[in-house]
Amino acid sequence: MTSIFEHYNYAVVIVLMMTGLYVVFASSNMIKKLVGLSVFQTSVFILYITIGKVAGGKPPIIDPSDFKTHHGNGHEVVQAGEHAAADTSHVDTSHSIVETVHSTSDAIYSNPLPHVLILTAIVVGVATLAIGLALVVRTREAYGTIEEDEIDQLDYQNNLEGRTG
Repeated sequence: MTSIFEHYNYAVVIVLMMTGLYVVFASSNMIKKLVGLSVFQTSVFILYITIGKVAGGKPPIIDPSDFKTHHGNGHEVVQAGEHAAADTSHVDTSHSIVETVHSTSDAIYSNPLPHVLILTAIVVGVATLAIGLALVVRTREAYGTIEEDEIDQLDYQNNLEGRTG
């Protein structure tokens, strides 16, 4: 039987996700909405990193000593008398494939794909936040405020003045 303490990462993700979502929906300040979106994005990042973790997994890096013993420092070891004419040259790759499969099956490796995707998502999130902040600055210059209620009120007044004038 598992307790909630064994899955605390998921509890943290849920709390952060709901907090970010609440801030986005409840706040009328544009900066606070962007902060809420950033918190929500962070919760998604934590979720993917948590899912990508393999129990007992190692980083997917081949041990250099294992590589040297199985592959001769990365070069095929050729004896002096083994050079032959072009019609008899043959490369036996099946032996090296079997060795590679055998050597990688001994260890459990973590999947690097979720981590790479999260690094990309972090860059996209920072770019999105920068664009959002630039739009907030332009909105402040145009309306004099960053509160959505005040902007809606100013738009309503401008529409009324445009129809009557």
